[in-house]
Amino acid sequence: MEGFDHILNWKLKAGSHPFPGKDGGTCINEAALVAAGFPYRPVRSILDMPPCFSRPICSLAMLLNDEADDAERQRLMPFVTRLACADTPEVERRRAAYIDVQIGFSDLYPRRARFERGLRALEGALAIGRQADSIAFDAMRDRMDVARTQPEAAAQRKGGTLSAKLNAWFGLTKAEPAE
Repeated sequence: MEGFDHILNWKLKAGSHPFPGKDGGTCINEAALVAAGFPYRPVRSILDMPPCFSRPICSLAMLLNDEADDAERQRLMPFVTRLACADTPEVERRRAAYIDVQIGFSDLYPRRARFERGLRALEGALAIGRQADSIAFDAMRDRMDVARTQPEAAAQRKGGTLSAKLNAWFGLTKAEPAE
């Protein structure tokens, strides 16, 4: 997928984001959610990812995304469509062990690693086990375009205070309609 980032005009950024915005400014895992057909949501932890996403691979992708500079981060775009590749627990353990050996990455407490070495480790870990299902380019482009053009209010529903939400849930007051 040569030129993937330019075609979609999606820009990867460090950290989690409440809404992608017109430039697609999200982390790699948030972009992967949208590309795989899931509704957009901020990803602050790999535990925010659906079960079809490989935890060790998403952890490494998040590390690389957040430690990279802006130019390096854009080199992660071709991996966006490959993260939804969760496999058996044994395969996931093999992936985690491979990543740990390659860059010293262990669970949620990674040591800093050079970006190039991290990219090679990501590629190698993705070669272990099940590969992500192929996503048609047009479908992916459409999903990402929709996420980019949704009004910000739709991604950040008005919710009020916790007590207001609880009252609405228990029928004590009417819930505020979502925009």
